Amino acid sequence: MLYAGFMSATLPPFPTPEEPLDTPRLLDVGAAPDEPCLRADAARNRARLLEAATRLIAEHGVAGVTMEAVATAAGVGKGTVFRRFGDRTGLLMALLDHSAHTLQADFLAGPPPLGPGAPAVDRLRALGVAVLYRFAEQLDLVLAAQAEPTRRHSHPSSRALHMHTTMLLRQIVPDADCQLLAQTLMGYLDPALIHHLTRQCGMPLERLEAGWYDLVARVTGTDGSR
Repeated sequence: MLYAGFMSATLPPFPTPEEPLDTPRLLDVGAAPDEPCLRADAARNRARLLEAATRLIAEHGVAGVTMEAVATAAGVGKGTVFRRFGDRTGLLMALLDHSAHTLQADFLAGPPPLGPGAPAVDRLRALGVAVLYRFAEQLDLVLAAQAEPTRRHSHPSSRALHMHTTMLLRQIVPDADCQLLAQTLMGYLDPALIHHLTRQCGMPLERLEAGWYDLVARVTGTDGSR
């Protein structure tokens, strides 16, 4: 295995996995932890703002999404948009919430191989492919919405992916430092890297998909066939 020469023979015991193996839990990637449940009218206003932002992306691309433009398109004051989302990054992150929730629901409780019921290594392969194609499909939005670097890995959606990857790795290679190994694997799926490889280097997604299968096989010491 790739990591074999670098792992200590006397690693401390790993902490109990934060994600239960038998109780799927969908993480909340939309609201701040201390944000109360939205009233019905506030929820409708939020949905209207997101619909307006979606229309602007379709018409002008991500660059056309500003707080002022969304307010105008939704027929509300600019202050309403700032109160609802905080800043432009918060607005863009909210636009990504739906697909993030869908992905989490799929890997926590959806059909195999992405969901429960398949061997852990098959689920890990499927997870990487799902993330790869999701990011590629929404690449401009994902890049524009990325949090400031020191907060990027602490965002709830990033933590959910890392937690799930760590859980799968603990089932495949229980003697490894799976928390760090999960970060290494997630690095392959970094949106900025996907942008570089696909748009600047001209690599097709099929090559990146094959590379993910190969990386998982080498890291876990398993068969790389699909």
